[in-house]
Amino acid sequence: QQSGRKYNLFLKRRLRIDKRHQSKDSIFFRDGVRRIDFVLSYVDDLNKEWEKKLERRKEFESNLQKAGLELETEDKKESEDGKIFFVKIHAPWEVLITYAEVLNIKVPIRENDIPSTVENPLDCMLSPLRLPEKVMHPEPDYFTAPFSKDKQELYLINDESTFFSPSMRNRIVNYILTRCPYGTEEGKKKFGIKRLLNNGTYTGAYPLHDCQYWKKASDPNCDSERYTLYMEWARFLRFYKEQPLVLIRKYYGEKIGIYFAWLGFYTEMLFLAAVVGLICFLYGLFTMDENMSSKEICDPAIGGEIIMCPLCDRDCEYWRLNTTCESSQYSHLFDNVATLFFAIFMGIWVTLFLEFWKRRQARLKYEWDLVDFEEEQQQLQLRPEYEAKCTQKKKNPVTQEMEPYLPLTSQAVRFCISGATVLFWVSLIIASMIAVIVYRLAVYAAFASLMENTQTLQPISGVLTPQLATSVTASCLNFVIIMILNFFYERIAIWITDMEIPRTHMEYENRLTMKMFLFQFVNYYSSCFYVAFFKGKFVGYPGAYTYMFNRWRNEECDPAGCLIELTTQLTIVMAGKQIWGNIQEAIVPWICNWWGRRKARNNPENLYSRWEQDHDLQTFGALGLFYEYLEMVIQFGFITLFVASFPLAPLLALMNNILEIRVDSWKLTTQYRRPVAAKAHSIGVWQEILNGMAILSVVTNAFIVAFTSDMIPRLVYYYAYSENEDSPMSGYINNSLSVFLISDFPERNEPKENPENFVICRYRDYRYPPDHEKKYLHTMQFWHILAAKLAFIIIMEHVVFIVKFFVAWMIPDVPADVKAKIKREKYLTQKILHEYELEKLKERLCQGDKRATEKEFIATEGRMELSRAM
Repeated sequence: QQSGRKYNLFLKRRLRIDKRHQSKDSIFFRDGVRRIDFVLSYVDDLNKEWEKKLERRKEFESNLQKAGLELETEDKKESEDGKIFFVKIHAPWEVLITYAEVLNIKVPIRENDIPSTVENPLDCMLSPLRLPEKVMHPEPDYFTAPFSKDKQELYLINDESTFFSPSMRNRIVNYILTRCPYGTEEGKKKFGIKRLLNNGTYTGAYPLHDCQYWKKASDPNCDSERYTLYMEWARFLRFYKEQPLVLIRKYYGEKIGIYFAWLGFYTEMLFLAAVVGLICFLYGLFTMDENMSSKEICDPAIGGEIIMCPLCDRDCEYWRLNTTCESSQYSHLFDNVATLFFAIFMGIWVTLFLEFWKRRQARLKYEWDLVDFEEEQQQLQLRPEYEAKCTQKKKNPVTQEMEPYLPLTSQAVRFCISGATVLFWVSLIIASMIAVIVYRLAVYAAFASLMENTQTLQPISGVLTPQLATSVTASCLNFVIIMILNFFYERIAIWITDMEIPRTHMEYENRLTMKMFLFQFVNYYSSCFYVAFFKGKFVGYPGAYTYMFNRWRNEECDPAGCLIELTTQLTIVMAGKQIWGNIQEAIVPWICNWWGRRKARNNPENLYSRWEQDHDLQTFGALGLFYEYLEMVIQFGFITLFVASFPLAPLLALMNNILEIRVDSWKLTTQYRRPVAAKAHSIGVWQEILNGMAILSVVTNAFIVAFTSDMIPRLVYYYAYSENEDSPMSGYINNSLSVFLISDFPERNEPKENPENFVICRYRDYRYPPDHEKKYLHTMQFWHILAAKLAFIIIMEHVVFIVKFFVAWMIPDVPADVKAKIKREKYLTQKILHEYELEKLKERLCQGDKRATEKEFIATEGRMELSRAM
């Protein structure tokens, strides 16, 4: 039996080798001429749904052939595991030109004769960062015009098989696949490959990569663009090189190209922010020894003699201020004068980034023939799901044709359900944040008691204070909760967006984007907002502390301020998200692909076909780019909304993004099936989100500097309350701590032990001492500081906003040379089209066509003259 099985396996392999003469990297039908534009795969499983699926496939494939597509099926005996059928699809020339006109695809009519921009004198210095010219510009630049079947002589058609690029071809085939019917079920007409994938009729639908990524294709007719992208772009050792955006756009389409253009531009702009942030951090590092506040806290004669009130009720003991010596020194790294400068700088930087990106985007729109794309998109991208689910029809006032629509009452009900669901999940995040706050309050006393009473922790007690220990553990717990909530909400957001039945693809993406971003905004930033604006602000004072739920005493800030805790929170959440994101993006797909291909490695190479290799890769779904944008926009929020607390955030983001570009390019080139090419003229609704975050960042940073850092109280003391002219900041610590008489403690707050019989203790606030007539009420200095904080917020916001709007007004959205090129290209295109029409008329006149009247000839010539004059 064993020898029989071996013989059968030998015959099977022999048969496959005989039947397949082309290379394993072949992207052509068996005839070696017709190109494979798309592949469908399915498993012929004999379950109760088998007959229904078979019927659907027959009907669907029959309708594809009626639409003009050519199919070739690979039997399951030919596949690696003997279970999968592959249907190869080829779009012949007649289908391509028909749908190129429908999709308004722009094609070359003449080589571009507009001279390129003046060379940058720094180009010679930047040459190590450049890629070879044949990689950056793989083909000449052309004037283009929308394709028309009636004007084929007008276009530069040298070879019909290569005139439409592979990305254009797979876009056309995908357009047909998403609209092709496959029968009627439950009285409703069913159509589209997406439904067939969802119900298991097909297991995959994808265009092919043109070769293996690690070596060129053996077929001379193949451009091996995937190999070029891998060698020049997707390897980490090329991290310092520019990106081949033209080749990315040609291979993957404009939508993916515009994402990598934005990510590359964002990373370039981060370099400036990272350098300035590093300088501000170094300023704090080099001036740490000169910080008078830290000196006084660490001085045994000052900080060592100041007895602080207990950090929790009953179980905590009195403690000396100099035990927080090291944490106060580290706090100066981020809480210094440079912080204010950096907050203002980042407010201006974010405006420069957004304005210069608009200019870069305008240049790409011209270079990639996307200038008139917005109007096309609204017409073309009606979602098949919308057409299928909306059974009612009404007349379009513009086209006067009947089209599907969703009744207003149905829309209202769906939006109410959607809004309630989003509100519930946002409430769930807020509830989880409150749970983390309760955790902080509950374990704070435990940490304080543990560190005071455990001898082994004494050596690190200077660095690991109870506040820091609580903050670190709470931040880690918060990060875990964030990732768990993310996992569930992503699926809920997609479900409720599908339920709303958006009309167009753009509308679908915009709605999903807003839902996901709102959730992620609350999820990722709520803990940072708590530490920045609420922690330590509503504590009360000894004897009259405020409590959450009348049980847990509210947290106090470290005597050196809350800024170091905000820095800790920001670092853990930001760094944790980036590390986890890279693991998800790179390692998980690699492991899945390795596991899927493990059997294929034991078989001869020529038996593992191109469509099977791509079938074993991961699917880059319709929302693949959405998650990439979301990840980067959340990061953008971290480096703008809270940058005043952590000047190194842009540097962390820069290092992550350098890695991110190569990870994204590597996984797209090596670990994922080739995505269907899609058009996009901008980053879409993300632009508006970035604009909103840029405005909000000015407000949050102003509040962080005013209320979270100690800068304003120090400045008020320096200018109004200092009594030492030689050292104006000496005495600040003593001035910022109020006095409390221990005998005034109520039983609930009083520590169980007072072995050294302290009479008074100090706490962080500006209140009158116990012997004053206004006992424990706020002093005038408190109100001076509050007024200074509010004045600072108003002044900083107005200054930064004025500069922002002035910079935005000064920088035009579209560069002058691009405007000129767009106008010239439109003029030349019109001229070429008019000349073509004039030649056609001349031919008809010469042939004696009575319809080609002399008046028509004169009118056409006059239109050309008018065009020239304009």
